[in-house]
This record gives sequence, structure tokens and C-alpha cells, in this order.
Amino acid sequence: EDMVFEKRIVIDAKGHLLGRLASIVAKELLSGQKVIVVRCEELNISGSHFRNKLKYKDFLRKRCNVNPQHGPFHLRAPSKIFWRTVRGMVPHKTPRGAAALSHLKVFEGVPPPYDKVNRVVCPQALRVLNLRGGRRFTRVGRLSHEVGWKYQDTIKALEEKRKVRAAAFFERKKAATALRRQALENSRKEFTTPLLDRAGF
Repeated sequence: EDMVFEKRIVIDAKGHLLGRLASIVAKELLSGQKVIVVRCEELNISGSHFRNKLKYKDFLRKRCNVNPQHGPFHLRAPSKIFWRTVRGMVPHKTPRGAAALSHLKVFEGVPPPYDKVNRVVCPQALRVLNLRGGRRFTRVGRLSHEVGWKYQDTIKALEEKRKVRAAAFFERKKAATALRRQALENSRKEFTTPLLDRAGF
């Protein structure tokens, strides 16, 4: 089912299956939608961690013998792994595909300004809804860390700080909402007449 066209969609990748989310994002990009994916380190891949690590090690063996700088490039960061997966689902060598791919932004953690906007999930790609209970899976962040990504601890520390700030903001918002509700009730009591009551005000 297609998303409604919006200025931009910010997707929280936590708990999504890598390939399923990538296919949904690729489809949206090709229809002209701008997509931002945050918390890529929390993406999941079905299959045991050991099996997925073997697959990545096999991928590391694929290189240009004459000059490895010619590629293929073995991207280690979770966001770049997701970006490369989407690239494989988009005709990126054509102008249309290149333009679509330029509309995708990927991040580990939730950097500003995306920590202050509504983030959505894709039910069609959530692990709890698509992977049978008891099946093994792994986190992309753990896989990346074990094949050479150096920023797991940095992202973890930044995320903990962000969560503290978000919790404080939510408490302030709840208090402000309660005050507003109370003020509305008080104003109704003060400025009511039988005519207003009958009219429903």
C-alpha cells in the first residue's frame, strides 16, 4: 500500500527488516517522495548473526584484484549498508534512478533536526509482524561493529542523551497540555450563560 505523498517522510528504522524496508523505500523514492531513515543501527536482518556475518565476510572477498580502489566498496556503517541495499532496488545508473536515490537520507541515531519531528514506521516491514516467532535474527549495528564500523559507542552515548532530552520534553508537554485543559474548563465555568449552554458552547 502506497504512502500518501508528503513533503518528506521520516522513518524510524528500529525493529524493521532490512530488505522489506528497503523495497518500500525504493518504491517511494521512484514515485518522487523524499525519505529520511533514522536509527539504521537498529535495523534487523533475518537469519542468525553467525550466518549473516559469514555472508558479509564472503562479500569482503569480492574485490578488484588489479586495484581494489576500483571497487566494489565494502561499506561498514549501518546507514550505508541500508543505502546500498536500496541502491540495488533502484535503476541508479539512469537519470531517473539517480534522482530518486538523491532523495534518500540515512542516519545512525536521530540527529537534529529529525529528533524534533514525527517519525513513522512501516507495518509491512516490522519484524514482529513479518518474522515468525522464534526465528533468529540479528541487528545491523552489531554486524557493522564486528566488521569494522567504529562508532557504535559514540552513537549509543548520543542516543542516551537524546532520550533524556526527549523524556524531559514529553513531561513538559504533558504539564502544558494539562494546564491548557484546566484553563479551558475554568473559562467555560466563568463565561457561560443558559443561551451558550443550549447552543453547545
